[in-house]
Amino acid sequence: MVQGPHPAPPRSPVRPVRPAADGLPRPAESPADAPRRIGPEKVTGAQSIVRSLEEAGVEVVFGIPGGAILPTYDPLMDSTRVRHILVRHEQGGGHAAAGYAYSSGKVGVTMATSGPGATNLVTAIADANMDSVPMVAITGQVGASLIGTDAFQEADIVGITLPVTKHNYLVTDADDIPRTIAEAFHIASTGRPGPVLVDIAKSAMQAQTTFSWPQDIALPGYHPVTKPHAKQIREAARLLATARRPVLYVGGGVVRAGASELLRRLTDASGAPVVTTLMARGALPDSHPQNLGMPGMHGTVAAVAALQKADLVIALGARFDDRVTGLLSSFAPLATVVHADIDPAEIGKNKRTDVPIVGDLREVIADLLPELEREHGQHGLPDLEAWWQQLDAWRETFPLGFDEPSDGHLAPQHVISRIGDISGPESIFVAGVGQHQMWAAQFIKYERPGAWINSGGLGTMGFSVPAAMGAKVGDPSRTVWSIDGDGCFQMTNQELATCTINEIPIKVAVINNSSLGMVRQWQTLFYESRYSNTDLHTGHGTARVPDFVKLADAYGAVGLRCETKADVDATIKRAMEIDDQPVVVDFTVSRDAMVWPMVAAGVSNDAIQYARGISPAWDRED
Repeated sequence: MVQGPHPAPPRSPVRPVRPAADGLPRPAESPADAPRRIGPEKVTGAQSIVRSLEEAGVEVVFGIPGGAILPTYDPLMDSTRVRHILVRHEQGGGHAAAGYAYSSGKVGVTMATSGPGATNLVTAIADANMDSVPMVAITGQVGASLIGTDAFQEADIVGITLPVTKHNYLVTDADDIPRTIAEAFHIASTGRPGPVLVDIAKSAMQAQTTFSWPQDIALPGYHPVTKPHAKQIREAARLLATARRPVLYVGGGVVRAGASELLRRLTDASGAPVVTTLMARGALPDSHPQNLGMPGMHGTVAAVAALQKADLVIALGARFDDRVTGLLSSFAPLATVVHADIDPAEIGKNKRTDVPIVGDLREVIADLLPELEREHGQHGLPDLEAWWQQLDAWRETFPLGFDEPSDGHLAPQHVISRIGDISGPESIFVAGVGQHQMWAAQFIKYERPGAWINSGGLGTMGFSVPAAMGAKVGDPSRTVWSIDGDGCFQMTNQELATCTINEIPIKVAVINNSSLGMVRQWQTLFYESRYSNTDLHTGHGTARVPDFVKLADAYGAVGLRCETKADVDATIKRAMEIDDQPVVVDFTVSRDAMVWPMVAAGVSNDAIQYARGISPAWDRED
């Protein structure tokens, strides 16, 4: 029996996800690369799980065995097509699967046992759900006869994850395993990507069954709309061709859709400024002259001001998140809003939309381009000279920058900027959450989609190290930097052991201010510098608890420390030279450094502060 607590997501082929030309997740054609056994085959349910993963094209699983999932780990040992990486914590396995999905363009897979094994996955699943990451989580469950009896290590993981998955299943009949796993991969990778959980009873794993991989799947009610409506496209083109102060507001959906090259063509054709959200960094190269940078709470003044003064906002794969809009009622008050998204539930959810467009961003932008050209042919190119004069004035007057610390410690912005410059645009940078995340988004130049990975929606401390590990497994040819904070690093650094044993040579830059930095910044600004429980004792003073260099050594990694500006470049270059081990670099930075610009939570973007005590003002009159 399969219980699907979500409304059951039209008949379509089973297709694994494969990377598009830009390396990003897109559904691929039906696998015909090699002959496969698809006819009836007598197996156990556990063997059926492994065979299903093979048929779905899975190459890597991140997981930890335990009692309820143990029957599956036995046949998994015999698979020549699925590599299992033993992580040190289930949360790490989930974040690693997400990092793998980001860098490989495939569905990430994680596996855990019942009860606490499954509940330890919840944070990673919720994180993937918020950021639309294609993931399948397979968990073991107690035997079917024990479900609901509070059996040892029983937890209703289907019920627990109901709000944070795209879909989930409880499987108690071994005959349902292939179909359910096929559906899970299809749902995770189509439409708006997201995590799907498949909880399988131990009794189903132990039962005898017949394995047959489905060639078609029927999901009544699940039919993602990919082709946009022509009328809305024409109206969006008309508005873009005639607006005097347009802005393209680009979200992570453009990256997920593999639509970055099309976005660049639209940017060039329209002449409009572009803002790229935290999840969309790299969707348009930072070097493009029309890219104003990141909007929102810690966005550039030019990006924030452009949205506030725009007469047209075209949102592409963005969801009007509170960190972008500030006080929603005051966001883009003068603008007509066009909102294009694969998920119809996002359109109009937060911000009233004048022109709604439901569709895959690749098809939306591809359809918009000829319509825009037709409009230009009919009405001529729009006159945006005055708009760009104002935008350039904001860019020139309020550039991103920072002050050198007065306490003798490193400027974290300088450290992160130099990591980006020395490692180069072909690297992958994976951030944790907090000040270092914002500085990495601000001071590293992103020239391609997929170069930037972070926990955007959920803001998960501990994301960086395991996600970097997964990203390196997914794309081993690239240098992968985990840009982490000393607080985040201590939540999941045990995955360094996984990296060492499995020869996954990631590089970790610990931006060590000996504090929970973003919390401390808020305490400075809003709590009269009362630093309640934010001192981590990791970097300043004589005692380092722990000493990150010694910790790295204990995990079989190379530990380096940098405390002076003169040593920053040499230390980064030394880390770059090490390719056969993980590297941890402890950068001792100033605890008083703050992230600017800043819009305080819950206030209008008009109240942005460029630096402490400096609030740029702009005329909001039309």
